[in-house]
Amino acid sequence: MNLVTTVITISIALSTVLAIVSFWLPLMSPDHEKLSPYECGFDPLGSARLPFSMRFFLVAILFLLFDLEIALLLPLPWGDQLLTPLLTFAWASAVLILLTLGLIYEWMQGGLEWAE
Repeated sequence: MNLVTTVITISIALSTVLAIVSFWLPLMSPDHEKLSPYECGFDPLGSARLPFSMRFFLVAILFLLFDLEIALLLPLPWGDQLLTPLLTFAWASAVLILLTLGLIYEWMQGGLEWAE
């Protein structure tokens, strides 16, 4: 019981210190970029109709696709405890093979070339 109390006390103290530091530290040195209403990398005083690069959207969509793949495969280590673990691993392999084939197709079509 003493160990549990010690761990809880340390975690509460550490959380409190980190919360206080996170509120106190940004107030120390506000700069022009942080005081600006836009922190997205665009000039807030320029035109709002700037063209976006389609390459940026392609990379962003590919990142989201592979991020979703990781989220789908995270519970895979616990799949061996199911009634049919081979079926679980077969479905996971099918997802990986499909995404790998899609990536190879994009690569062969030149969709991943950043410079023209």
